[in-house]
Amino acid sequence: MGITYPAENEKLLHRIAQNGAVISEFKVHEPPEAHNFPIRNRIISGMSLGTVIVEATKRSGSLITARLALEQGREVFAVPGSVKSFKSMGTHQLIKEGAKLVENVQDIIEELNIDSLSGSNLQHDKKDALGSFEEQMVLDALNAYPVHIDELVRKLSLDAGKLSSILLQLEMKGLITQTPGKFFARCEE
Repeated sequence: MGITYPAENEKLLHRIAQNGAVISEFKVHEPPEAHNFPIRNRIISGMSLGTVIVEATKRSGSLITARLALEQGREVFAVPGSVKSFKSMGTHQLIKEGAKLVENVQDIIEELNIDSLSGSNLQHDKKDALGSFEEQMVLDALNAYPVHIDELVRKLSLDAGKLSSILLQLEMKGLITQTPGKFFARCEE
């Protein structure tokens, strides 16, 4: 295979190749270049029911992906951030323009009218569901007692936007739950 970007998706790439097909509009060994991301993201948004933008500056490539999703008739979701952060300006603009505000995974499930994430086609072995070292690190920092997102930012030294993205992924996988006030806890086994 060619170049995997980001590199931490190497195992996922091989798992997909074993069970399906890996396709690209680019040459096998073409390096990841910023001007190619919108082309790639056009395919990703087109294959998805919706696109969730977690963090975006005013000129973020994520906003290009959101526009592409809208053009393809897909739902666009945005996670609000601090009004003091320049990294939240793009998501706030999307919300002003009609993107669905997302506070937790339930907002997405309800908007897309998904009955349950426990359906057979969405069932995951929880061990295999973890996609990255960072997901495992965040999961290890949680237990049954809810922890505020700010405490996780300090404890893990992760950017708040990146952490929000990881938390959303873990919540969608059914590994953690969010309670009001941006508190997160591991799901009971």
